[in-house]
Amino acid sequence: MKIEILDQPEQTLIDFLDKKIAEFNWARWEVNERKPLAIQLKDEQGNITAGSSARTFGNWLLIDTLWVSESLRGKAIGCKILAELESAAIARGCTLSMLDTLNFQAMPFYEKYGYKTKWVQEQYPKTGCKYFMVKELV
Repeated sequence: MKIEILDQPEQTLIDFLDKKIAEFNWARWEVNERKPLAIQLKDEQGNITAGSSARTFGNWLLIDTLWVSESLRGKAIGCKILAELESAAIARGCTLSMLDTLNFQAMPFYEKYGYKTKWVQEQYPKTGCKYFMVKELV
């Protein structure tokens, strides 16, 4: 056997490894699907001005992104998107929500809507930090 360190691995290797660990996990989880979920807000010209992407998985809403354009910030668009996302997740049977946010992003926003920091990844990527936050959906 030969162990190789690859500084610039081929995408096919990364995809292969991702596929293999996914096969292992799916064979053992009690849940057999992860459903994508997204919200978008468009202006009159059809340009996306805000939105969120997430997925539901068992009891969990897993929020990947929530973005609002500069021109719409401070107009309660983010809280409306978050509420709609949580409502859609509850309709799918979710009871918990999880997300991560960086120190310069939106931790105070999420705290305002009931998210609690469960873990902080410090020195990320060097001097900042990442907050992992959870909320019980009701």
